[in-house]
Amino acid sequence: MIVRQMNNAPPIRQRSRLWRNIRQQPLAAVGILLLAGFVACAVFAPWLAPKDPAQLDLGGRLLAPGHGHWFGTDELGRDILSRTLYGARISLMVAVSVVSLSLSVGLIAGALSGFYGGWTDTVINVYVTNAFMALPGILLAIAFVAFLGPGLFNLVLALSISGWVGYARLVRAQVMAVKEREFVEAARALGASDLRVLVRHILPNIVQPLIVQAAIGMAGAVLAEATLSFLGLGVPPPTSSWGVMLNDARSHLFDSPHLVVFPAIAVMLAVLSFNFIGDALRDFLDPRTRLTAGQ
Repeated sequence: MIVRQMNNAPPIRQRSRLWRNIRQQPLAAVGILLLAGFVACAVFAPWLAPKDPAQLDLGGRLLAPGHGHWFGTDELGRDILSRTLYGARISLMVAVSVVSLSLSVGLIAGALSGFYGGWTDTVINVYVTNAFMALPGILLAIAFVAFLGPGLFNLVLALSISGWVGYARLVRAQVMAVKEREFVEAARALGASDLRVLVRHILPNIVQPLIVQAAIGMAGAVLAEATLSFLGLGVPPPTSSWGVMLNDARSHLFDSPHLVVFPAIAVMLAVLSFNFIGDALRDFLDPRTRLTAGQ
């Protein structure tokens, strides 16, 4: 009996700590619920959508929200609810792809720059990184997509071109701080290679700020995708996207405002969910915040 209670104690403490953090940060719970809802909409869109998002019905153009069409219809008679559900797929796919690619490139560049220093740091940090930071990211993405043409793959590449810079600067600063620690010097003294020191000793100790930055970066990727799609540089029609829906609704802003309201709310809630989760992760993973909460 005593052994069983001792084995159950750590999970109980972890559950109580998790519940305490949720009560202290209700916005984190809201963000998780919103993100879970968007993921469910993206995964189960073929079963949740009442209509085919590309099906035209010119006889039912610009219908107001009602029983047959809960979110109404657009100027081509397409069901807005179905298009909103399918639009979650594009937004989440772009967000995950852009953050994954940007984080991978930024992790490699920042780790090399911070770990080796010298001319490597000068080339990567001073010349390459500053050159990309001198150009507005959204304008660089617009120029890239305009040159190669719209499409999902080109959209992800365009947003990743400038997105990796922030991760590279963050990784560089973290690596420069951690590589001077005692356990890294001990690993070097034991004959560990540079790759082993980076992978086994430095990277595990800098993963926390990267997780927070990635969560917040997904919010920026969703907003950037909607912006490019609104400008006609996103996924080509008839693929459903929140930015494309907002672009189609511009000419009916006053006579059919529901065309704008629902995709705009979807973008807003998606961005808020990632921001809430990013803020909660920052507070949860920061040891100073945990110490203050414990006191």
